[in-house]
Amino acid sequence: MHRLDPLLRPRSIAVIGASEREDSVGRTTVHNLLAGGYEGDLFPVNPGRDRVLGLPCHGRLEDLPTTAEHAVFCVHDRHIEAALEAAIDHGVRAVTIMSQLILEEDPELGERIRRRCMEADLLLCGPNGMGFYNARDGVWVCGFDTRENHARGGNVTLISQSGAGMSGIVDCEERIDFNLAVSSGAEYTVDLADYLDFAIEAHAPAAIGLFLETARRPGALVAALEKAADREIPVVAIKVGRTRRSARLARSHSGAVAGEDAAFQAIFDRHGVQRVDDMHELVASLMLFAQPVPVPAAGGLVTLHDSGGERQLLVDQADALGVALPDLTPETVDTLAGILDPGLPAVNPLDAWGAGGPDADDAMADCLAALVADPHAAIGAVVHDRGPHSALYPTYLDYLRHARRAANKPLALVSNHAGSGADPLAVAATREGFPVIDGLRPFLVGVRCLLGWRDARGRSASTPPDARLAPGLNQARGLLGEGTALEEAAALAWLNALGLPANEHRLVADEATAVEAAGTWDGAVVLKTAMPGLDHKSDHRGVHLGLETDGAVRAAYCDLAGRLGPRVLVAPMAPPGVELALGMVRDEQFGPLVLLGFGGIAMEALKDTVLAVPPFDAAEAHRLLDRLTLRPLLDVARGRPAPAIDAFAELAARFSVIVDQLGDRLTEIDLNPVIVHGDGCTIVDALVVPAAPAPADAAPRSRRKAS
Repeated sequence: MHRLDPLLRPRSIAVIGASEREDSVGRTTVHNLLAGGYEGDLFPVNPGRDRVLGLPCHGRLEDLPTTAEHAVFCVHDRHIEAALEAAIDHGVRAVTIMSQLILEEDPELGERIRRRCMEADLLLCGPNGMGFYNARDGVWVCGFDTRENHARGGNVTLISQSGAGMSGIVDCEERIDFNLAVSSGAEYTVDLADYLDFAIEAHAPAAIGLFLETARRPGALVAALEKAADREIPVVAIKVGRTRRSARLARSHSGAVAGEDAAFQAIFDRHGVQRVDDMHELVASLMLFAQPVPVPAAGGLVTLHDSGGERQLLVDQADALGVALPDLTPETVDTLAGILDPGLPAVNPLDAWGAGGPDADDAMADCLAALVADPHAAIGAVVHDRGPHSALYPTYLDYLRHARRAANKPLALVSNHAGSGADPLAVAATREGFPVIDGLRPFLVGVRCLLGWRDARGRSASTPPDARLAPGLNQARGLLGEGTALEEAAALAWLNALGLPANEHRLVADEATAVEAAGTWDGAVVLKTAMPGLDHKSDHRGVHLGLETDGAVRAAYCDLAGRLGPRVLVAPMAPPGVELALGMVRDEQFGPLVLLGFGGIAMEALKDTVLAVPPFDAAEAHRLLDRLTLRPLLDVARGRPAPAIDAFAELAARFSVIVDQLGDRLTEIDLNPVIVHGDGCTIVDALVVPAAPAPADAAPRSRRKAS
């Protein structure tokens, strides 16, 4: 049993407002329940009807022979409040409302319905949605037309916060058998995370597709994604609204470059969720995951072509999308050389169409089998165009069957362009286990998702270095104020208390002391303004670097004191190296997250950073760094010792523990730049903003638990 059973697989359903009127929601809802083979008690309710689609129709809920567990409302919004009260009095446990609950003369209607459903502890699908199809259990609760052949034995789940995001796929995509498809709507009492949990527990699908607009209960969503990862159920997601930015004003560079979308990406990355950009890519990915064959532990994509130009097109697109096209083993090369016509190179991707002839199809099939059997192959595809009227050539499927006998690996038939026609063989072949995918890019994105999920599943569990930092945490917590940003000297001292490599420094307030302080260290020094309120000193010309003489120190101090004020920080120059950054940002939905990437004064212009869920270990920090666009720069020494990237990864891991342990007391942290040099790394500037004290009556919140 699952708590959503009364909603998604109820024992009885009442359709309030059932009708015989063509194209009405009341008629279509009853029709869909009958078409889906609903096996429970189905009660049309309408005082103006005796029968609806052959079923007895009841005038009121109290006239039903038994209590309905689920009520579907197909009445105008002007009447829905009274209908809801009648349903509550009747004793329903779940309701579906597909309408928007928007009345010009009654703008508070929706909020009243929300409150009433919560008071009555009702499970509500909607409002402002398109219902759901629980095809596995034969419960089609939807007031809109759809295809009539949703199979009972489906193995893919689709949950969409967009109504069209569900119907635009489910209604027309027969190549996927959905066990459950939900349009969650405005999610008054049941949200996407609830449906995700139900799918995992009740249906254990081969894959789950999500169309996400927001996370109404971030903690519950994270828990459901974690459960999917634990059960090894792939999740593929579209997240729309990626250009929206948090409305809060961030004081740090880290906060300025971290947007809402990056927080979702951090959550996806932690739990192995594969991300796509549109519905074509989502469908292609789900089709690949739905195959009844395992994903190999290693390898990339191998493809068979009958066109040199289209082979080059695949190579270009695979490179742009980061899909690996592995080299073949010498044994495979020898096998292919014995099959191919003279002049055709035995390489992957393989153009195997030579002079043709009566044995050409057998040669193509043997070539594909050899490609797929190669130990470097994780997935194979026949990339051939369709024939006239978009028809599939059956011989292409013969290639795939022959290859499946050679190696039990995922396979697909891909056309660069499907055309305007349709071929029933595309559905039959996909259900046979050979997905027929239209378009090279959606296919390649699907391959990237398949291999990305494989790699995420194979990663070792992260082991953050929490034990080493425990002694300094209480001291660091005590140094935090109440919402007032720590000035740089205090922030560096705070980091030192935590054992992090903050630069040495001294605060001075006059010229003589500045010169004395500079003599503390061998080599060049830096002078920076320490006047309150100047968080980004470079913006105010508040930094003088590379000062090697007393005269240079005097001149720099006089400039800073004269323009900005007498309070100045003196510090030794860090060794030259790469400027990276570490930060903590507080996402409004998911709480404290760690930012890392390229830093310095160009940080906001470069925007080459990633967010991550704390805590994590050094291996995870390395993996995050590998996602940076400018990552190759970290391997360029340019005549000096190579930057100690391992040291930065260790620092990032230790910092992530601080964020995890102290994040409830912090609004943001900016360690920028962190100079990564040959001997390690040095934090040369820091901004720490403690969280403002919570109101006395505020309820505690946690990003780790369902809210």
